[in-house]
Amino acid sequence: MAELEMQALFEATGAARENAWINSLEQYRRMYSRSIEEPEIFWSELAESFFWYKKWEKVWDCNFDIAKKPIRIDWFLGAKTNLSVNCLDRHLESGRGDQSALIWQGNRPDEQRVLSFRELHREVCRFANGLKTAGVKRGDVVSVYLPTVPELAVAMLACARIGAIHNVVFSGYSAELLADRLVDSACRVLITADGAYRGKKPLPLKQNADKAIEICSKIHNHRVERCIVLRRAGLPVSTRPEIDIWWHELVRELPDRCEPERLDAADPLFILYASGSSDKPKGIQHVVGGYMVYTGVTFKHVFDYHDGDIFWCTADIGWVTGHSYAVYGPLTQGATSVLFEGGANFADPGRICEIIKTLGVTHLYTSPTVIRTLMKQGDEWVDKCDGGSLRILGTVGEPISPSTWRWFREHLGKANCPIVDTWWQTETGGVLIAPLPYAIAQKPGSVALPYFGVEPAILNDQGLELSGPAEGKLAIKRSWPGQMRSVYRDHQRFEESYFRVFPGYYFTGDGARRDADGYYWITGRIDDVITVSGHRLGTAEVESALLAHAAVTEAAVVGYPHDLKGQGICAFVVLKSGIEATNELQKQLILHVMDKVGSFAVLDKIRFTTGLPKTRSGKILRRILRKISSEYSDLAAASESVKGTGVEKPQSD
Repeated sequence: MAELEMQALFEATGAARENAWINSLEQYRRMYSRSIEEPEIFWSELAESFFWYKKWEKVWDCNFDIAKKPIRIDWFLGAKTNLSVNCLDRHLESGRGDQSALIWQGNRPDEQRVLSFRELHREVCRFANGLKTAGVKRGDVVSVYLPTVPELAVAMLACARIGAIHNVVFSGYSAELLADRLVDSACRVLITADGAYRGKKPLPLKQNADKAIEICSKIHNHRVERCIVLRRAGLPVSTRPEIDIWWHELVRELPDRCEPERLDAADPLFILYASGSSDKPKGIQHVVGGYMVYTGVTFKHVFDYHDGDIFWCTADIGWVTGHSYAVYGPLTQGATSVLFEGGANFADPGRICEIIKTLGVTHLYTSPTVIRTLMKQGDEWVDKCDGGSLRILGTVGEPISPSTWRWFREHLGKANCPIVDTWWQTETGGVLIAPLPYAIAQKPGSVALPYFGVEPAILNDQGLELSGPAEGKLAIKRSWPGQMRSVYRDHQRFEESYFRVFPGYYFTGDGARRDADGYYWITGRIDDVITVSGHRLGTAEVESALLAHAAVTEAAVVGYPHDLKGQGICAFVVLKSGIEATNELQKQLILHVMDKVGSFAVLDKIRFTTGLPKTRSGKILRRILRKISSEYSDLAAASESVKGTGVEKPQSD
């Protein structure tokens, strides 16, 4: 990464900074020091802003030492609360009943629904009563296989209200992957829809759900007892009276009041499965109290939310980003959250600008994949975009290259919006490292400094902690309220996956670099490190260099066996529209990377392609790319080897 890019600083100024919750580096450092030195007092004070039936007897009690098993993570011990109440009821009592809670923008531009907090409360209570009539009890798992429609948020909040554990499954997943999650979670009630829009044609969700239920029964001897079906796309579906019931029939004539359960802070709230490239997916389990507090306060501080802001997180609710920052985080703070049903690739690039302008969006939180997709369309359309309402931009999901960061700021943010580049995981529940927008100056490509109470460490291969500027494996030294509590029904796997490698630490599985200013740079997953002639290279570094070239819109690099260097570098490159792949361009890219990264960073192979293989959440499938670089001749051949994994079919060269 070029030295100039590493040292560039962007600092927010103006009236917005004066009104920010945290508006200076000095204030941040004071609060951070207090969160580390006096965590009980610090988190107790922040938790006071939430509603509790009963306050905690002790703020936290955790054990990260696997030698002293079991690994234990407890926050707000003895406290009782309800997340649905914190998202809805308390806002009705404070006078926000008529304020918009959710603004839903459908796949078609003419589809829009607005639910006030009062209307959302009624829908949640009515559906919570419906779940009870369907036999759902406190502690039961309810799986939700829905597109991003308001009813998905309603279902989550209804489960939270009655103490059921929701398991949201991304609507783009296949019947086989849905069945895996139904079986692993021992789920007996499934919520789905007749269809889901992720483009012009609806996906047959009910058909997939039926197949998944059949797989559960015939292959795994597991019975799904009820299937609640939302009418969304108007697709014809087959129904079985003994299992299926329409959503609208279930809630018909049910009361719009439902007494919330008084839940222990340690009661499970939801399961969300984190897919592995080959291993069995892990059921990440989060609990009520700590997750509620952490998502609420990180939403407020990291995005500097104030009354009247319109927050748009483009993530599908099927991912943890959608859970934490499209539903729970915003609603606990009484915010207005925008939900978008369409795919995040925005095939019509003007759509994102239209939504921002029409709804007056002040915060846009999206992924580098979406930004790169927009970049690929050229600059003309976005330069015409009236982003005058935007105040803060945010990124999530993968490292962002400095060039992509700058494009996002200059073209969509009109050089007026701070960028909150966030690092966190499904397992962490909320943001762990990010530049607070009006307190911490931003360096393009860096996630900057840790959030309150988060104590990162960079370790070498032997597990020794490195001080000062360093590069290695990223671990966390102490717990935070939003941390996952276990792998559902497999606590041993939780201990082995996250605490066995480096005893005494939570191991993130990511690599990171810390610079002289204490800023963190995520270098990618540990298994994405390439060792070339003894030089260790993070894939993110090489990809950032490629993306800084004017011809490149998307890039991924992987290592492959090399007789002389141990590993060679193979780059897969997507060019901007209208640019031709030539031998001359190939030579330019090789020299460009050497100039940006170092003379040892020679691209041994470059493959120009129209697209990259990705998971449904937009993460690049390097496993497939490694096969291509060492075994297969093209992307199509490699994709045949991973059939049934539920990933999107890669585009061929």
